[in-house]
Amino acid sequence: MIPYRDENPTIKTPVVTYAIVALNVLVWILVQGAGTMLPLAKSVCDLGLIPGELTGRVAAGTLIQMGPRLFCRIAAAHHYENVLTSMFLHGSWMHIIMNMWFFWIFGNNIEDSMGRMRFIVFYLLCGTAAAAAQVAMDPGSPVPVVGASGAISGVMGAYLVLYPRVRVYTLVPLGFFLTTIALPAWVMLGYWIVLQFLGGLPQLGGAQSNGGVAFWAHIGGFVVGAAAIKLFANPAYLASRRQSPWAPQRLKWG
Repeated sequence: MIPYRDENPTIKTPVVTYAIVALNVLVWILVQGAGTMLPLAKSVCDLGLIPGELTGRVAAGTLIQMGPRLFCRIAAAHHYENVLTSMFLHGSWMHIIMNMWFFWIFGNNIEDSMGRMRFIVFYLLCGTAAAAAQVAMDPGSPVPVVGASGAISGVMGAYLVLYPRVRVYTLVPLGFFLTTIALPAWVMLGYWIVLQFLGGLPQLGGAQSNGGVAFWAHIGGFVVGAAAIKLFANPAYLASRRQSPWAPQRLKWG
């Protein structure tokens, strides 16, 4: 299911949401060469989060293959700053498009709930928690982790807590056909987080990450976002939403 809009108007212009989207796009184009092989590999190697490098479990000087004749050398330094920089890197056009799309759908309302400065702190907190969860689950991995999805997962967890009944319109493929369905946010986001848990289960059994989807980063960000949102949200805003006529509960099929 791919969400494409929600029935959740905002009060203020989501300036920070726009800025984060713009920053990710600029990094993708100017730093990562819009996916060109050499700048993409170099950015992921130099600025991505490598769990084994952060924890020191992968020996300095170890070569990690990033592509044909492209290798990343594990540094002796831990590079803790890469926890932050990795949040603004992506691995492909589809990766950044999907991340920014989900953020565009859900980020504006979370920014609305807490204000701009708090939203910046909240977003970075969720991204840091996501990185910590992924490192904790696979501390010896030499595979770089990049992407905004951990921080965005925190935004989605917050959305689930604040707006569980809001209708989210999603695209649903049915064989060769594509239909739309309007679901309460708790159904759509609940389905999404269950998929993340199922995807992350093999690592609980000791399986190593294959460098695909960082499921535990998603889970960590989501849980922290859901747990922290009431600490960041403006109480007056929450009170006004409880009295609001927004967010009817009917299901619609299209």
